[in-house]
Amino acid sequence: MMSKSKSLIALFAALFLLLLGIQGYFMYKTYQVKEREIYRTVHEKITHYTDQLEDLGGIKNRTDDTIQKILIEYHDKKISKKDFLEYFNKNKKENEARLNTYVDNSFKKEGYKIAAKIEYTSIVYLPDSSPLIDRPLVLYETSNKVVKPKISNTGTWETTSKFSPKDGGPSKNESFLVKSNTGFEILNIKTIIFKELALLTICCAAILLSVLLIYIFTVKNLARQQKQVEVLHTVVDNISHEFKTPIATLKIASKALKKEWNPETLPLIDRQITRLENLMSQIHKDETPETSQSIQPDDWNYFVQDIDFTYPETDFELINQVSEELPFDKNLMETIIKNLCENSVKYGASYVKMHITTISQCLKIEVSDNGCGIEKSELTDIFEKFYRIQSNNIHNTKGLGLGLYFVKNIVTKYHGTIDVSSHLQSGTTFKISIPYEN
Repeated sequence: MMSKSKSLIALFAALFLLLLGIQGYFMYKTYQVKEREIYRTVHEKITHYTDQLEDLGGIKNRTDDTIQKILIEYHDKKISKKDFLEYFNKNKKENEARLNTYVDNSFKKEGYKIAAKIEYTSIVYLPDSSPLIDRPLVLYETSNKVVKPKISNTGTWETTSKFSPKDGGPSKNESFLVKSNTGFEILNIKTIIFKELALLTICCAAILLSVLLIYIFTVKNLARQQKQVEVLHTVVDNISHEFKTPIATLKIASKALKKEWNPETLPLIDRQITRLENLMSQIHKDETPETSQSIQPDDWNYFVQDIDFTYPETDFELINQVSEELPFDKNLMETIIKNLCENSVKYGASYVKMHITTISQCLKIEVSDNGCGIEKSELTDIFEKFYRIQSNNIHNTKGLGLGLYFVKNIVTKYHGTIDVSSHLQSGTTFKISIPYEN
């Protein structure tokens, strides 16, 4: 079930990531389409006007040869580079204001922040292929500067004029090859598109958020159910394990009564019946109020008497130095003592010694035996659920590997510590320390 749940969660996560990728791709493509649409509109409106401005700047479609003469004079070094550039700067100053006004008025309603630039990228004197400029010559540019043009219009043309020398010599052709570029950029294009796509973006985000919330709710609900199943399994394991000892004790007591009357057997039966009732109440916590009975000094003796009655072939010795009532659940303390003793018997102990005392508001429990011992490599694993010693299990009674697991859980519940030391063929010692307050 666990693996199936993990597979469903992984599948759900993969589908959500796929949906997220599809939504992201859809938004990206929508953004690109909207961007191209806006740039196409701007390009159609502004291209005709910028072509007219380019004509005013020099060569293309001119009816006079003023610019042609300037180019020839500059090529022949009759004017300086400063004078040459000054001519274009005059046109630039005269027409940039008109360009800004036209652009601002044309797209004021849309709120577009347009940047445009018209420049000659190359002027070459064809007879000897010599360039007149070494870098682009800007004719006009809006007050908003072009950073990275999204649309660029390039043009190439040739202009030719025939001049006759004053000395009566043969006339010659003066030809120039000119390349121009007009660049456009909408500086606030992202803001404009995001505003226009705001509703679509909100809807997509709402869909993704809804799917994510459903996913989180499903995972939490699944985790809660899994936890409930684990708790149920733990209760069943605990109860089934705890039932074994009182049932076994009652069977032995019943056989003893059949053989002969013993006044000590009846109190033992009463204690085991009480323990079975307490175990049953754990199953029906919703029907029985959850109460705990503090442990009395004599209870430790009864625990050992019961375990000694159950395993008469093993010698149990108790040193009980507890003289006061302790704030621990009686049933849980009984589980600790009996599980440790049964574990010793299971692994071949013929003698089990228990020393119980209190020091500085701390309960000390020490259980040692002369059993076959535990390998050092296994000492760190013996408290794991369902773990069983891999070797030396020489006793006929086979367990589920739950006894020491429950002991560890009880000690942890009371914020105590448990240590174990063992030597092969010599025995094992468990030391438990549990703090308490009066």
